[in-house]
Amino acid sequence: MIDQELAAKTIQLALDSGATDAECTVSEGEEFSASIRMRSLETLKDAGSRAAGLRVLVGQRVGSSYTSDLSAEGIRKMVESALQVAAITSEDPYAGLPDASELGSLDGDLRLYSDDIQGIRTPERIQQALQAEEAALSADPRITNSEGASFDAYSGQRVFANSRGFLGSYRTSSCSLSTTPVAKQGDSMERDYWYSAARSHSKLESPAAIGKKAAERTLRRLGARKVATQKVPVVFDPQMARTLIGDIFDAIEGDAIYRKASFLEGKLGERVASELVTIIDDGTIPGLFGTSPFDDEGVPSRRTVVIEKGILRSYLLNSYTARKLGLKTTGNAARGITGNASVGHGNLYLENGDKSPDEIIRSIRNGLYVTELIGSGVNTVTGDYSRGAAGLWIENGEFAYPVSEITIASNLTNMLLDIEAKGSDLEFRTSVASPTLVIREMTVSGQ
Repeated sequence: MIDQELAAKTIQLALDSGATDAECTVSEGEEFSASIRMRSLETLKDAGSRAAGLRVLVGQRVGSSYTSDLSAEGIRKMVESALQVAAITSEDPYAGLPDASELGSLDGDLRLYSDDIQGIRTPERIQQALQAEEAALSADPRITNSEGASFDAYSGQRVFANSRGFLGSYRTSSCSLSTTPVAKQGDSMERDYWYSAARSHSKLESPAAIGKKAAERTLRRLGARKVATQKVPVVFDPQMARTLIGDIFDAIEGDAIYRKASFLEGKLGERVASELVTIIDDGTIPGLFGTSPFDDEGVPSRRTVVIEKGILRSYLLNSYTARKLGLKTTGNAARGITGNASVGHGNLYLENGDKSPDEIIRSIRNGLYVTELIGSGVNTVTGDYSRGAAGLWIENGEFAYPVSEITIASNLTNMLLDIEAKGSDLEFRTSVASPTLVIREMTVSGQ
């Protein structure tokens, strides 16, 4: 466990050495990963780390440094280095820490840490990866190969202090289990995956369930074909729909806004999406991956409505981008161990709908159900959207056959306005989540 006083003493040393303001992060963690393939262990990693990072201000000049040497001499050298950097940088009129009135931390147990992960020994962790892969391999004779399975785990602590009087810390843990089988039928060979991730081991799906789901997803892709170029409704499964929410984040985070590098810049208070669209950033939900008691500037995490029934209500900001825009921080500062804070998100999600995925599929006469997206053809400056895709073709409300080697294209402005249905299957597997989504029309390019 890190002594919180280390961060506080580092801040005091920086002030005594000439800094006018300072922020210090100290973190430690233990990381584990076991990867297996075709029933044999391939890689095993079990590592620990401790480090401290310091950001100082001398007036409006900024300098940063970090160290893994947490001795008194190591801390002294880090402070000295950060001040030397500040001495040679240009002044930034927007540089600074949050006001003391903006600082604080959420009370109560946010369920970010569980002891049960530490209780799972290495042989059992490897065994769970083997079981997940075995469940996939034995699900069907057409599954003839595997890209492997892995069990990953992390536990750690983060301490943050600044010269405005903030001092706080929290512990986190996580674990995940995944497998990626390969199936073959004739000349068709396909692969897909499934995974589970949680803050505690008890919340993970079983290896058997993960392997079975991975096998089902892989088998349904066999015999994939191209389709003729056409404009049709496109259904994004929850895993693909959440990538759209990630694209929206790139367009509403403060750096993109003040740089005028977003198709949503200048549109606060305007309709930017269908009335079905309410997107929320909430860093306060217990047990989720985007939750924390405070952001990486010591501002309490909060719930921010970004888009409300299609109306853009808020950008996501740290203190720097807020000052640039003449607004207030939304508690969304994010950084690694050191350096200037960027803008991050908490649990960013599109609110649940009231239609089951089956109901949504039955409502589509002719369209595409997307289960994989390939490439990164999304321009959040212009909104242009074009990505390789694979999935299942829908005919008369039923899955007809798998499709691959196609491209889906539109513009994010139109896509948001054309969301005409959303599922009731919202589930947080990461810090970004969405239910099934239906876009009224996109161009599907194939043959």
